Amino acid sequence: MNKLQVIVIALAAAAVGFLAAWWGLSGSDSGSQEGSGESGREILYWEAPMDPNYRRDEPGKSPMGMDLVPVYADEAGSGGDQGQPSIRINPTVINNIGVKLATVERRTLARDIDAVGLVTPDGGHIAHVHVRTEGWIEVLHVETEGERVSAGEPLFEIYSPALVSAQEEYLQAVRMGNQSLVTASKSRLASLGMREEQVRALQQRGSPNRLFTVHAPQDGHLLELNIRQGMFVQPGTTIMSVADLSRIWVEVDIFEGQVNRVEPGQQAVMQLPWAESGNEWRGEVDYVYPSIRQETRTGRVRLTFDNPDLTLKPNMYARVSIAADPHPDTLVVPTQSIIRTGQGERVILALGEGRFRPAEVVTGLESDGVTEITDGLAEGERIVVSSQFLIDSEASADASLLRMVDGEDASDSEMDHEMDHGTDQEMDHSAESGSAEAMDHEGHQNDADMDHTEMDHSGHDSHDEDDGESGGRP
Repeated sequence: MNKLQVIVIALAAAAVGFLAAWWGLSGSDSGSQEGSGESGREILYWEAPMDPNYRRDEPGKSPMGMDLVPVYADEAGSGGDQGQPSIRINPTVINNIGVKLATVERRTLARDIDAVGLVTPDGGHIAHVHVRTEGWIEVLHVETEGERVSAGEPLFEIYSPALVSAQEEYLQAVRMGNQSLVTASKSRLASLGMREEQVRALQQRGSPNRLFTVHAPQDGHLLELNIRQGMFVQPGTTIMSVADLSRIWVEVDIFEGQVNRVEPGQQAVMQLPWAESGNEWRGEVDYVYPSIRQETRTGRVRLTFDNPDLTLKPNMYARVSIAADPHPDTLVVPTQSIIRTGQGERVILALGEGRFRPAEVVTGLESDGVTEITDGLAEGERIVVSSQFLIDSEASADASLLRMVDGEDASDSEMDHEMDHGTDQEMDHSAESGSAEAMDHEGHQNDADMDHTEMDHSGHDSHDEDDGESGGRP
């Protein structure tokens, strides 16, 4: 290689070094302009809208094909709520991941016991109709089971020889004027089923009635109708049953392990399988039976419900939920907001202005989609109920936040102070600056290595040429 070639190679190497230096300076200027943002705010980095862990030093696309969003220096720092560490999330990210909040509130929380109940008439409002002497049903005023009757309405007329004889004895005693005999014969009529007004009508009429009329004892519906016209009946036969269905019972079988939690007066909600959604009946526990059914190993509970429109009919099945073991004035949160781990349970507190932090909690009773909080939260605080796992994973990236949740003591108070004043911002900014400086250092090092290599190569060629001129290679 001659000297002209050596000079050309040296000039080329110098030109390459100059271009590299100029490119680095121009890239630095553009980077600083890009990092300042359109509004003059400093951009720390760019992150994916759906994955805050995907960060880049310049605009671009996320792995999902979405445009990266800028994270500004005044938004990325950790804030504090009464000295507690937190993370700050870009509002665009909060919107994209669907963060929803709920308020910690107080309410009465009960342990719901779900079971199946059977609708039955109220036993205290059922009247059975019997006859007290044998006879024949000659006139039947009601013919259909389920028919509604009113108190005092005639049900049937019976011919009874014993009743006719007792009426004649009473009239005979009245005519004789024997008061003791009148009293005795009147008592006999009452024992055979005649009411006081019927006895007075008999006395005024002065002659016995062949047929004796039986009246309805109360308002209600005929649950049983066991006779027909012309039938012979005897005492002890249930002729009819009249029930008032404006208030009904629901008998429920529950497991023996749950029966001790149920007490009279507790609230209950009932739904019918065919009823429209939201159509509920609200009642209360009326009685808890003291024994367990041997066949099914279940306890029996009786509920009462008002039934003014008679929608609830005897022998219907219904779904019942009993609010047993109520806890009044209990602090509750939605169950879905709780994050359960091997070290305990926690929720994500929303501190406002895009700041969040995890909080360790102690839970209690869980019912109806909410969970009791016995320690760790205060009434009125706001918590995350949707996408809390994404925020928790972001918080878990900060070791200081993990120590706070796991209950580890921070031995270095200086670290806590630094964390309260923007640890995340400094960590993110330091990471970005460190990576940029490393890239610049690596670039300059590569340029220097390339220049050094070329110089060595050119020098080595020059040396070989000189050796060739002076007498050959060793």
